[in-house]
Amino acid sequence: MTIIKLILATLLLLCLLKMPYGYYQLVRFISFVGFGYLAFEANKNKDEKMVIAFIALALLFQPFIKIALGRFIWNIIDVVVAVFLIISILKNKKNHEKN
Repeated sequence: MTIIKLILATLLLLCLLKMPYGYYQLVRFISFVGFGYLAFEANKNKDEKMVIAFIALALLFQPFIKIALGRFIWNIIDVVVAVFLIISILKNKKNHEKN
């Protein structure tokens, strides 16, 4: 799960750069699949809060119906979600070190 979170965070932060429109479409599809998988894994681990968070993110980034929020708002969302993913990686690492 750590690798998926790192890949998603990297892809989202790259959205801050000026990229071709196809890149953003690809990120939406990869994010949809990635967050769906993370929700599935969180459900297996019985982490209801993370299941809800990842399902909400999968729906936000879904590639089927474009959610027009404007570039500025999407940039904020991309940064916030990337930071959220990085924090969840660090939190999981701390929990594994305690056990």
